[in-house]
Amino acid sequence: MTTKRKIIGRLVPCRCFRGEEEIVSVLDYSHCGLQQVPKEVFNFERTLEELYLDANQIEELPKQLFNCQALRKLSIPDNDLSSLPTTIASLVNLKELDISKNGIQDFPENIKCCKCLTIIEASVNPVSKLPDGFTQLLNLTQLYLNDAFLEFLPANFGRLVKLRILELRENHLKTLPKSMHKLTQLERLDLGNNEFSELPEVLEQIQNLKELWMDNNSLQILPGSIGKLKQLVYLDVSKNRIETVDLDISGCEGLEDLLLSSNMLQQLPDSIGLLKRLTTLKVDDNQLTILPNAIGNLSLLEEFDCSCNELESLPSTIGYLHNLRTLAVDENFLPELPREIGSCKNVTVMSLRSNKLEFLPDEIGQMQKLRVLNLSDNRLKNLPFTFTKLKELAALWLSDNQSKALIPLQTEAHPETKQRVLTNYMFPQQPRSDEDFQSDSDSFNPTLWEEQRQQRMTVAFEFEEKKEEEENAGKVKVNLNNILLLKLTILLLIAI
Repeated sequence: MTTKRKIIGRLVPCRCFRGEEEIVSVLDYSHCGLQQVPKEVFNFERTLEELYLDANQIEELPKQLFNCQALRKLSIPDNDLSSLPTTIASLVNLKELDISKNGIQDFPENIKCCKCLTIIEASVNPVSKLPDGFTQLLNLTQLYLNDAFLEFLPANFGRLVKLRILELRENHLKTLPKSMHKLTQLERLDLGNNEFSELPEVLEQIQNLKELWMDNNSLQILPGSIGKLKQLVYLDVSKNRIETVDLDISGCEGLEDLLLSSNMLQQLPDSIGLLKRLTTLKVDDNQLTILPNAIGNLSLLEEFDCSCNELESLPSTIGYLHNLRTLAVDENFLPELPREIGSCKNVTVMSLRSNKLEFLPDEIGQMQKLRVLNLSDNRLKNLPFTFTKLKELAALWLSDNQSKALIPLQTEAHPETKQRVLTNYMFPQQPRSDEDFQSDSDSFNPTLWEEQRQQRMTVAFEFEEKKEEEENAGKVKVNLNNILLLKLTILLLIAI
C-alpha cells in the first residue's frame, strides 16, 4: 500500500475540486516500469483528458481504457504494444495520439472514427501500410511515421488536406500518390532515407512547402521543377547520387539552407548566385573542380562548406561574402588563397586542413574576428606577420596531433624576401605521405631544427607592430626546462 500511495501522488499532478468531488484531468504514469495500465485510471474515466504511459513495458491496452471518452491526448510511446485495438474508435474526442517505439504492425480500419485527431506520432513501428480509413482523418495536421516499413501510401492520401507536417523518413517509399497535390497547407515534408530514384513530380504542385528533406535516396539529378517551390526555405538532398543541379533552382527564391553534401557534383550552375537569401550552403564531399564566380553574389551567406572536393582555387569573388561566419575548405588541392579572402571580416571559424598551401596572403590579418583557424596538413613554411593582428584567435591548428590549441609563434626574416614572418617548431609543415604530393624535405634534421629554434624571437598575439623593437627584448627569455623538454622530444622523434 505504501508504494501505491507514492505512485498515486505522482500520477495526479492536475486537480481541481468541486465541493467534495475530486476531478482529475491528467494522469502521468511515465517511467514507472508498468506491465499493464493501472486500474486507478478507470476511476477517472469521466474526467480524464490526458494520459501519459511513456516508457513502460505495457503489452496491450485494456478495453476499459476506451471508456474514457473525454480523453484528448493518449501518449504510450516506448512500450511493447503489438497492435492497436479496434476499440480505439470509441475515443471520439481524441486529438493527439503517440504510439511511437512499439511493435505495432498496422492501424485498424476504424481509426477513421477518431475524427478529431490532429496529431499522430507512430514512428519506429513495423507498419507496412495504412488502411483506407486512415485517409478519413480529415483534421490531421501532423503525421509522423518515420522508421517504419511503408512501401506506398494510399492513393487517396491527398484527402488529408489539413496536413502541415508529414514525416516519412526511413521507409521504403519509391513514389508518392498524385493526390498529394491537394496538400496545399503542407509546410514540412521529410522523405529522407527512402528509395526514390527521382524527385516525385507531384512535389512541384505543393506550392506552400517550406522544408523538404530528400537526403539518403538515389536521386541522380535535381530537376528544374524544384524551382517552382517559391516558398521553400530548407532543402536537403545530401547523400544521393546527384550529378547535375538544374539552372532553374534559382526559382527557389526564398531558399535559406541548401544541403548538397555527399553527391557526385562536378560543377554548380551560375544561377546558384541568384539564391539571394541563402545563409547556409553545403557542397562538401562531391567532385567539384571549380566554384562559379557567382558564389560572390550570395551576400547573406553565413556558412559555406566545400570540403572534400577537387578544388585547386577559390574564386576571388569570395571576398564579397561579408556576412560569412564559417568557412570550411578541408581536403582539396589549394596551393594558395585569393587575397580577397581578407574581406571576409566576419569569419570566426575557418578550416583549410589537408590542402597544398605553401603560403598565406598578408590580407588574412584583416580577418580580425577569427577565433578558430585550422591549417594542419599543408605545406606552409611560415605565417605572414599580419597574424599578430588576429587578437581574437583562440585556436590555431598547425598539426593534427597538436597538444595545445594555441602555440606561441616567433618572428624571423624570410630568407628570400627579408620580410618578417611568423614561425615555430612546427614549420615547415610536413604533409602526409601521399602519391600525389611529397614533402619538400627528404629528411628531418634535428640539429638544424634546434639551432633555428633558438634563433627565433617569441611574439605574442597582442604584440603591436610599432612596438616590436622595444618589446622583443623583454620577450626573449630562455627557459632551461623548455629546452630540455624539446631536446627530449627530438630524441624521441629520432628513435621513432
